[in-house]
Amino acid sequence: MTAAPGGTPARRRGRPPRTESAGTRDRILAAAREEFSARGYERTSVRAVAKAAGVDPALVHHYFGTKEQVFAAAVEVAFAPALDAPRGIADGPLDRIGERLTRFFLGIWENPVTRAPLLAILRSALDHETAAAVLRRLVGAQVLRRVADQLDLPDAELRAELAAAQLVGCAFLRYVIKVEPLASADLEALVARLAPVVQGHLTAP
Repeated sequence: MTAAPGGTPARRRGRPPRTESAGTRDRILAAAREEFSARGYERTSVRAVAKAAGVDPALVHHYFGTKEQVFAAAVEVAFAPALDAPRGIADGPLDRIGERLTRFFLGIWENPVTRAPLLAILRSALDHETAAAVLRRLVGAQVLRRVADQLDLPDAELRAELAAAQLVGCAFLRYVIKVEPLASADLEALVARLAPVVQGHLTAP
């Protein structure tokens, strides 16, 4: 791809017809989420995404650029609605923040719509630094920092990261590896067991 003045990549010639472009971008994103979730970052190619979406690979590049940009867009667009929730986690008594965070986090995993991009992130982050960087940006900058900002306690960022480690570990065993009996345990029972531990990470002396 040639560069425009100032170093910005130039768009490819030949925009898709307006009637085609209306839903093409969303179709590519949906296909990308499925491919990355099933295969991981390393084994997914732009060509495979294009094939799953029923478009030419050049059209994927037209909308998103590189495979890294396709991955980031597919994950972040699908996960964006859930990223607004941390703003409200700190609402209410601080001694119940562990329950609110636990319920929010597991609720995302229970929802099939938001579970797919999370699976894509976790599976891909295990074997590729690019995917791991997306995970750090989503979880670190957009979720954990918001929670830490509300704690007003020493080592707030470390506390938030320890709580996240507890929850991500549980999610990995329950939704990715599907270890029993955790995989089929009742959601409310999990919240009741995990919330006090998460609360301890966040607010204990």
